[in-house]
Amino acid sequence: MRKKSYEYRHYNHAIGLCVVHLVWLPKRRKKVLIGRIRDRIFEIFSELATEKGWHIRALEVAPDHIHLFVEIHPKDAIYQVARAFKGRSANYLRKEFPELKKLPSLWTNSYFFSTAGNVSAATIQRYINDPHHT
Repeated sequence: MRKKSYEYRHYNHAIGLCVVHLVWLPKRRKKVLIGRIRDRIFEIFSELATEKGWHIRALEVAPDHIHLFVEIHPKDAIYQVARAFKGRSANYLRKEFPELKKLPSLWTNSYFFSTAGNVSAATIQRYINDPHHT
């Protein structure tokens, strides 16, 4: 699932590399992303990325936040990508783990995003994969 090289992709009428770094938090920054919940997030994100044709470059699930570095299709808006990952994971996780229903919602409404070019992509991936977050 995770690609190692950063090569430009060919689309119908375009060539390019469209990668975005997303970060978001559980509501009230609760440290709920642990154990089986953490493991399930990896599965949900992998399934969604495959379904949408996106490529996860790096994913870190810390107890109180998520870093996702994902290559997307240029026709996909960043807000749609964030909404897809946050929405599906909130829906599945709250059904599978009733303890998460104690929060008014799983995720905060906001998220951070940053686009990356070919030069900075490796730097972002190293940052996300650094174990300093756990």
